[in-house]
Amino acid sequence: MRITGAVLEEVGASRPYATSRPLSVGELELADPGPGEVLVRVEAAGVCHSDLSVVDGHRARPVPMLLGHEAAGRVVQRGEGVDDVAVGQRVTMTFLPRCGVCAGCRTQGRLPCAAGTASNTAGTLLSGRRALSRDGSPVHHHLGVSAFATHAVVDRASVVPVDDDVPPEVAAVLGCAVLTGGGALLNAVRPAAGESVVVVGLGGVGMSALLAAVALGRGPVIAVDALPHKLELALELGATSVHTPAEVAEQGVRGDHALECAGHPRAFETAFAATRPGGRTVTVGLPDPAALAHISPAVVTAEARTVIGSYLGSAVPARDLPRFIAWWREGRLPIDRLVTRRIHLDEINEAMDDLAEGRAVRQVVVPDA
Repeated sequence: MRITGAVLEEVGASRPYATSRPLSVGELELADPGPGEVLVRVEAAGVCHSDLSVVDGHRARPVPMLLGHEAAGRVVQRGEGVDDVAVGQRVTMTFLPRCGVCAGCRTQGRLPCAAGTASNTAGTLLSGRRALSRDGSPVHHHLGVSAFATHAVVDRASVVPVDDDVPPEVAAVLGCAVLTGGGALLNAVRPAAGESVVVVGLGGVGMSALLAAVALGRGPVIAVDALPHKLELALELGATSVHTPAEVAEQGVRGDHALECAGHPRAFETAFAATRPGGRTVTVGLPDPAALAHISPAVVTAEARTVIGSYLGSAVPARDLPRFIAWWREGRLPIDRLVTRRIHLDEINEAMDDLAEGRAVRQVVVPDA
């Protein structure tokens, strides 16, 4: 079928992207779903730093690539062997399909799936094929989803069914920001009663971690970011106190545990410095692979510290999403507040500029708008 999508044509284009326009919006061909796959009509897709990191070259991916990995939509066609999700069902799409049998899958979320990681790196679906093409040439998939488009073919393992009362924008943000930030809070930080949590970096992932910490209600929630408007929003969403990174250093701000959500080595250093003795510093951000952080091994030893990496929030989507949805229904997880603005596909380059400049928490592409 013919679809419309936003394809990254080159990596590392100069900013502003509104001028260089590394993403082009146009028609592509999308093959029918194969065995174990589904065709989804995309209703909403979040613009995430994992998209920006491909655009700016921090994450090596093949091009041309149809970007977008945090999304929701309705199933319109099922491939052979898919009988546990109905046509017409709304689904949340997630960016790490799990084969269910590898060593990583047997860790219940602690480690990523080996097969899913390999297919994501190669720009294919979990099966190893590419369902996207343009003028007869293949177009790569982004993290098994490629949702900056009107439709997407994805592996059944990349979708989680959700009820119709969950709006498309909420269902989309659940698939990456909430799973990554909230999942890391639940699965890696695991604060005990009375323990405080520091969240460093207040983009979509960091704000989701903050919301989950407030909803969990175990102890004080301390928010850290360099941008005043994000600190203001954090207070509105329930943060106990807010600080800039400079204030963390100058005032010795510390919590029992800390989450690094900015994907920058300096943010990791701030989170480590803001962790009390015996605490866990959990990093979920993905900086440039060549970037290095400086921490003291002596502090790790003397203060019995733990440093944990958490990919996709150490989450199993089918296990963890229902809990977040229940919190949203109860009014404890106001995911809607994270949506800064809704955009059309034609505004995708400008959206990358807004994300790079920190002007937005979550922009959501509505392909049919």
